[in-house]
Amino acid sequence: MTLMRRLLVSLATAVSALVLVSPASAQDIAGSKDNPLVKRFAGSTIVGYDYKRFDEYVVPTGTYKKYDTTTTKRSWASTLPVEGAVTRLWYEAAGDASPAELVRNYQNEVQAAGGTVLYDSGKDDAFRDRTCFLCTYGWRKINTTRSTYTFTQADTATARIASFKIPRPQGDIYIVVEAVSWANASKDYKAVKGAYAAVDIIETGALQQNMVTVNASDMSKAIATTGRVALYGILFDTAKADIKPESKPALDEIAKLLKAEATLKLRVVGHTDNQGSLDSNIALSKRRAEAVNAALTSQYGIPAARLSAFGVADLAPVASNGDEGGRAKNRRVELVPL
Repeated sequence: MTLMRRLLVSLATAVSALVLVSPASAQDIAGSKDNPLVKRFAGSTIVGYDYKRFDEYVVPTGTYKKYDTTTTKRSWASTLPVEGAVTRLWYEAAGDASPAELVRNYQNEVQAAGGTVLYDSGKDDAFRDRTCFLCTYGWRKINTTRSTYTFTQADTATARIASFKIPRPQGDIYIVVEAVSWANASKDYKAVKGAYAAVDIIETGALQQNMVTVNASDMSKAIATTGRVALYGILFDTAKADIKPESKPALDEIAKLLKAEATLKLRVVGHTDNQGSLDSNIALSKRRAEAVNAALTSQYGIPAARLSAFGVADLAPVASNGDEGGRAKNRRVELVPL
């Protein structure tokens, strides 16, 4: 795991005694950057970096259980699945830094910003089998200058992992810090008596729908070849049937299609994900289809007789409802010719 992002707004006056500093290093890997709201540990450089606008993440919150050599994953007594923007940084700290010092500095930063500790391996007796820790680092081939990963020199007895939470109105922030010390000199790594800190920052938030609007010509072709067309550009707030203003481009194209093909009649079918009861989602999906028909009639002059509305909730999914990415694909409006 790896990084931090958008954390500490009220931090400036609270951390004067800490040794975290903000200036970037000329030795940072190309294309990398600190999280703008989190300082780096003094004298460290970025050797690994990754950012995803939206991703899923599992935050450890309970006692360590085991490392699975088959799946190469660790397991914990409890975890917290979160999703949102994920920033990952891998810092290389030279000098006499220790994993405990790195983790404690980040902990102080978080607590100064009103955050809390969710898990700390330093207080977990079950984390004594440190061989599991090194296995995590094998997958860290993320935009890094390092082509090989040799961790035989790592001091596993002092390895640390901690997770934190910072609440905020627009979405909570979760931070996972993993640190390991380097005991010997290496031709591949500059740290001799220092430590590495892998810092992940997750800014929780909903997936932003980013589908390209299907134009009238493409709608016509899809209907002719598959008997239907799925539209993702008609947007609604959760559990509501009011069409959002950003849906206008999609409505424009539906109106163009109907005006270009004067004999075409459409069934407008609303689809939802599986969040909520089936009965409520059937009613909601039909209201959304009716809202589309009403907009086409009132705003574009399409005769109501050419449109009918149906709602099928999550009875016809096109993806798994097990994650937000799949649920987003299932939330759609389809046009089916009469």
